[in-house]
Formats: sequence, structure tokens, C-alpha cells
Amino acid sequence: MNINFEYNDVKASERLEIFAGKKLTKLFDKHDNIIRADVFFKKENTSTPDTGLICNIKLSIPGPVLFAESSKGSFEASIASSTDELERQLQKRKDKMSRVK
Repeated sequence: MNINFEYNDVKASERLEIFAGKKLTKLFDKHDNIIRADVFFKKENTSTPDTGLICNIKLSIPGPVLFAESSKGSFEASIASSTDELERQLQKRKDKMSRVK
């Protein structure tokens, strides 16, 4: 399992990397075709406190790359939302591949 972290206008955080690693490990365990994950953290100025902390996750798998982005009030919520979206995409891809065979 290979996870790369990149921070844009955000201080690097071991706590965030551990949290994201745990969430992504669940995806890696369920879907063995994931090659690597790239996680991007960035801040955006917004008018509401419920958004602005963004987590983008890109999964490299055989075929097209999967991508999810979430903007929430905390990075933890953004990570959870992005990984949930990737789980849906992975399940959809898995269902599609099983129908093709």
C-alpha cells in the first residue's frame, strides 16, 4: 500500500496522515486492485465555517483513475466524505466488471 500526502497552504500533520491512512487501509483491504493513493489537503477561504478544509483523494487502479473531493469544516470530515465517495466508486466499478465477465 502506497499513500502519498501533499499539503497546499496547510501545515503537515501526522495526525491527519494516520487518520487518512486508517480510512484508506479499509479501502485497500476490500479492494485489492488499488495500486496507490494520493491525498491532497488544502485550505480555501469561504464565507461559511462548514466548508473550506478540502481533501482530494486520487486512487490509482487498473483502468481510469478514481478521484473524490470534499470540502467540510474539518479535515477529518473531508477525509471521511472523500473515502466514502471512493468506496461507492470502487463498488460500482467492481459490479460493472463482474457483469462483463
